[in-house]
Amino acid sequence: MSERNLDFDTVVDRKNTRCLKYDFAVKRGKPEDVLPLWVADMDFKTSSYIEDALVERAKEAIFGYSEVQTDYFNIVNNWMIKHHNWETKEEWLIKTPGVVFALAMAVKAYTNVGDKILVQYPRYYPFSETIEDNGRRVVSSDLILGEDNRYHIDFEDFENKIKDNNIKLFFLCNPHNPVGRVWTKEELTRIGDICVKYGVTVVSDEIHHDFVFKGEHTVFAGIKKEFENITITCTSPSKTFNLASMLISNIFIANNDLRYRFKREIDAAGISQLGVLGLVATEAAYSQGEEWYQAVKKYISDNIDFTKKYVEENLPGVKMIDTEGTYLVWLDFRGTDLSTTELNRRIIYEAKLWLDDGNIFGDQGDGFQRINVACPRATLQEALDRIKSILYYDAYVI
Repeated sequence: MSERNLDFDTVVDRKNTRCLKYDFAVKRGKPEDVLPLWVADMDFKTSSYIEDALVERAKEAIFGYSEVQTDYFNIVNNWMIKHHNWETKEEWLIKTPGVVFALAMAVKAYTNVGDKILVQYPRYYPFSETIEDNGRRVVSSDLILGEDNRYHIDFEDFENKIKDNNIKLFFLCNPHNPVGRVWTKEELTRIGDICVKYGVTVVSDEIHHDFVFKGEHTVFAGIKKEFENITITCTSPSKTFNLASMLISNIFIANNDLRYRFKREIDAAGISQLGVLGLVATEAAYSQGEEWYQAVKKYISDNIDFTKKYVEENLPGVKMIDTEGTYLVWLDFRGTDLSTTELNRRIIYEAKLWLDDGNIFGDQGDGFQRINVACPRATLQEALDRIKSILYYDAYVI
């Protein structure tokens, strides 16, 4: 048997498939006919090995309570060793129905109502939602957009925010969504040393770790034993293999006390076993999906390069922030002189595009848009052509 699903150019019709991305535009306040490149899933069929494994499991026709066996851990651990040079232990592993759920459990486990939790704006918006919806408060040490067209950490501000706000929990995003930074080992070490100094627990969201195009992904907990002892590492095959609806994430917590407290919140939430199909999909992905993964990573990398070239040649006033990781591209429209309201109006109602408005990532995202480039090249070209068509018609023609 060989991998079948390596054609990433063919446009797959996802309409009327219960697809959040394509079937719920009107319910989300958008025109019915928008082209959606917002939520972070791919418009590609997943690995045929995953497809076959799910079909075979479905044929058993019994879907009672299920759990994993030791092979599951070995399969996940081998992926982490091979791709991230990080060896875990079976007792560290806790499975959750998604990383966002794990974020919420961490908030409950390690803070009290009214406490402040540190993030870095612009940030993945569920960070703030899980904090505020649980009665805690958000504090941001904002990232700084440098002259090198990359975002950077203000380490002095980072430490001051921890000291001044009695921070005990920090949400790290590595690689960073939405700005596409892959934090270096040196940057992560400086962050980690500060967190150790002040007794801050770190939730490290590393869900995009398999999509690194510049630099190298460094597992935060793997840098030092001291970091391992304060970290909740969140991983999942969902971004890598397009499995978001399978609701499966692998959370690693080495510290016994932190792990106990995390498990206690999961128990309080009423979660025990997860869906069997998610477990089957994960095993197939990490044991047989290598060829598909390497192929889709190359295709997405080419899409990123295509987007950069298109923006530079066709969209004056728009700047693409260098994308080191993730398949989410951060576009800066501030040079177009369009207000955020007008920009969004044109994108949604004239270009008929559904992107993620930068403001949902915090005020620091004003004037930006996030576009998902994990789609066929023809779809991406169509989206960029639509942006071009609505930016300059009232000034000049290009």
